[in-house]
Amino acid sequence: MIISTSNQFFGSIRFGRCISVGVLMIMASITHAADISKHIVRTSIAGIDVIAYPTDIKDVVTIAGALPAGDALATDNIAIASLTGMMLDKGTESMDKFAVAKQLDQVGAQLRFSVGEQALSIRAQSLKADLPLVLRIMADELRHPAFSAGEVAKAKIEFSGTIQQRTDSTEFRAGEAFSRAVFPAGHPNRQHSLDDWRSAIDKASASELKKFHRQFYGPAHMVLVLVGDLDIPKIKAEIKRDFVGWSGGVPYRSAPKATVSTAPVDQVVFLAAKTSVTVLAGEATGLQYRDADSLPLRVGVAILGSGFTSRLMSTVRDKEGLTYHISASVADDTFDDGDWRINATFAPSLLDKGIASTQRELQRWWKDGVTLLELEARKNDLVGSFQVGLATTDGMAGTLLATVERGLALAWVDDYPRTVEAVTLDQVNGAIRRYVDPQKLVTIKAGSVAAGSAVAN
Repeated sequence: MIISTSNQFFGSIRFGRCISVGVLMIMASITHAADISKHIVRTSIAGIDVIAYPTDIKDVVTIAGALPAGDALATDNIAIASLTGMMLDKGTESMDKFAVAKQLDQVGAQLRFSVGEQALSIRAQSLKADLPLVLRIMADELRHPAFSAGEVAKAKIEFSGTIQQRTDSTEFRAGEAFSRAVFPAGHPNRQHSLDDWRSAIDKASASELKKFHRQFYGPAHMVLVLVGDLDIPKIKAEIKRDFVGWSGGVPYRSAPKATVSTAPVDQVVFLAAKTSVTVLAGEATGLQYRDADSLPLRVGVAILGSGFTSRLMSTVRDKEGLTYHISASVADDTFDDGDWRINATFAPSLLDKGIASTQRELQRWWKDGVTLLELEARKNDLVGSFQVGLATTDGMAGTLLATVERGLALAWVDDYPRTVEAVTLDQVNGAIRRYVDPQKLVTIKAGSVAAGSAVAN
């Protein structure tokens, strides 16, 4: 379920005594920054696509992994995938959750799982010496979750509580309504209603979780990325030992592209006694990240609304003082075609002025396009941010995993700066005109605001 703005449900995060978050995010000395892919070791081990990238950082290892077991696969009961993911750290057939937590806490290691629309995501950090323990526990939790009746009942209560919290969130409710207006029924990016989630959670049973686990968990299509101080021969042996004999797994679910909206949609999600209104406006793009027009559109949308130098921030926020937050981005296009959106927060008394100002800047951006000066500055920002992200073990692991999930070759990591530099003004302005139409926006207003086509609370 999409129960956070990052479209993921996070399990418990265990913080130990030996490694702090600051140390885990320490800058890795990447001596091969210009040819990263040449130093990646990629191997199929026990059916898992294992990607290892050694860095000069000492003693720390970061893991990022994923397998197709997200909400899009839960067709019989929409809550089953998320509940199954929640159960992974609630004990295995050989250890209860307290024994697992104790082992990780004693060495200061972290291991967590999260469920999104398409994938079960895995994140872990540990000292090099403790990596065998983390891999062993990871394999046990993925392969042999206990699904005890008591823990399933607790997970259902926790999940229901999260649903209740989201009911009153302007940001969440705007995102929910936006996805339902932009994407057709059956599309993975279309969120289910909160009432559907409540009903599904109530009906979910331990036997359904076990069935989902048997059907969809397995090494096929699973990716495991390790970055840091790596003894690669030893890691290969440990992964083989822990995962050998595991079978199953399915591809990511594909879906027909969303039909781009043909008429404007203006909806209000009324929430009482709110001091701010969340506004989401945008359209389906029909593009996935790997499509040729995706990067030019991303660059153009970033010029409109990414960071303090963007048009929307510099005008609607800084010059006119109508909001503390406004941005624009391209979203949800890793596995499926996504959307572009403007996200803003306004005080109710400034809502009309804020929307009018935003629409004015949007029209100007769409009609006149971006300038060469804006393009060059934004390309420099994108390349710089990308390279900074690769300077941590966590950032590198996440980037390599995302590259594979997007269906791109690992050489893309090396090529990205050159690819960005090659984007032309004509490509950006052409993409803006092809995939954005200010006259066909879906606009959602969530908060204490009346009128419009209201969505029930």
